[in-house]
Amino acid sequence: MKIKPQTPKGFRDFLPSAATRRAFLLDKLTLTFKKYGFEPLETPAVEFAQTLKGKYGEEEKLIYEFSDRGGRELALRYDQTVPLSRVIATYPTLPKPFKRYQTQVVWRADNPQAGRFREFLQVDFDTVGSSSFLSDAEIIACALEAMNKIGFKEYYLRINTRNTFKGLPKKVISALDKLKKLSEQEVVREISKSGFNLEKAKEVLVKIKESKPPRQIEELFNLFSPIGIDKNRVIFDPTLARGLDYYTGVIFEMEVEGYQTGSVGGGGRYDNLIGSFTGKETPAVGFSFGFDRLLDAANSQGLLPEDKATTTVLVTILGDKSLESSLKIASKLRNAGINTEVYLEQLGGKKISLEKQLKYADKKNIPFAIIIGEKEQQEKTVTLKNLSTKKQETIDVTSVIDKIRLSQT
Repeated sequence: MKIKPQTPKGFRDFLPSAATRRAFLLDKLTLTFKKYGFEPLETPAVEFAQTLKGKYGEEEKLIYEFSDRGGRELALRYDQTVPLSRVIATYPTLPKPFKRYQTQVVWRADNPQAGRFREFLQVDFDTVGSSSFLSDAEIIACALEAMNKIGFKEYYLRINTRNTFKGLPKKVISALDKLKKLSEQEVVREISKSGFNLEKAKEVLVKIKESKPPRQIEELFNLFSPIGIDKNRVIFDPTLARGLDYYTGVIFEMEVEGYQTGSVGGGGRYDNLIGSFTGKETPAVGFSFGFDRLLDAANSQGLLPEDKATTTVLVTILGDKSLESSLKIASKLRNAGINTEVYLEQLGGKKISLEKQLKYADKKNIPFAIIIGEKEQQEKTVTLKNLSTKKQETIDVTSVIDKIRLSQT
C-alpha cells in the first residue's frame, strides 16, 4: 500500500529557500543576544508532565501529554521558560545572574490558523537571579535592538505591570487580555461572567484603561536613555495583561505597525516560577519572540533576502576522463572558501549531458558553472560560465578563484 506523503495538521516542512530565510533571521537575533552577554542553552523536547503543569493557566489544556512504556506521564515542551526554571533548580551552581538565550521548537495542541501552528520555533532570552530594574531595561533594550537589526522601521513595545490587576479575579485578567481581539462590549460581557453585573464590568474596564503608569514603570523609564532605548518605542498600556499565570511584575509585548496578525513577541518578570522548583524565590525576567510571526512580518516588509543559492559554483563532469580534474578543481574552490557542488550522477562510462547539468544549476539558481572537457584538461584551463548572463570564458586554472570572487563583488 502506497503511503500518502503528508504532514499532520499544524506541522510543516521547510524547503531550502524557506530554511535559508529562517536561518538569516535567526542569525540576526542570536548575534544581538550575544552582544548583551546571553549564552546558548538547550533543553530536551520531553519533560515530566508535572514539570509543566500548573504554570500556564487556561493554556494548560494545549500541552501535548502522553505516557511512556513505563507508565510515566510525560509532555512535549510547551515553552522555554518553564524548562529554564527547571534547569536553574537542577544546576544550582550556575553563576548568577544567569543570562541565556534559547532557540528551540515547542509544541501546542492549538487550533492551527494564520500565524499559529502546533509545532513552531520560539526564540527566548532571559536573565535569572537579578531583581534590579536594570535587568528589565536590558531585556527591553535587547529586544528593541533585535527588531532594528532585522530592519523594521515602525515597531513599538507595549508595557504594563501585573500589579495593575491586583485584586482582580483571573477570569477578569483573561478577559482584559482579549482586548486586541474582541470589542470593548465583548470584553465587558466576558468580565461580567466573573460575577460582575454589566455596569460594574464597564467600570472595571474604564478604571483599568485610565490607570496611570505606576512607580515601577516610571523607574524603568528613567533607565531607558542611559541604556540607549528610544522612549518613543515604548508605550504604557494599562490593558496589557498577557495570559500566562507566572508573570509577577513588568510585562511587555512587541508590535509591528501595520502587521495585523498580532504581536511578534512578549515577556516580563516572573519572580515566583523558579521557586516552584527550588523552594525559594528566584527573580527572573525574559522575552520570547514568536519566530513565525516575526518572520512573516519581516517578509511582508521585504526585509528578508531574495532566494539565493547556497552553492556558488557547479563543477560539471563530462565523463570518466574529466572526473579527477573536476574533483581537484572543486576541492581547490572549497579550500578557498567558495561553496562548490560537483554534479553527482552515476558514471561508469556513461556520458552525462552537459545540458542536463546546466539545467540543474539553473533550477537551483547557482550563478556559475565550471566545464572541464578534453581540451581544457590538455591546456590546464577551465571554462567558466556565468549562468545569469550566459557568457563564458576559458581561463587558467590558477585564475579561476580570483575570477569568481571578482564577479561576486
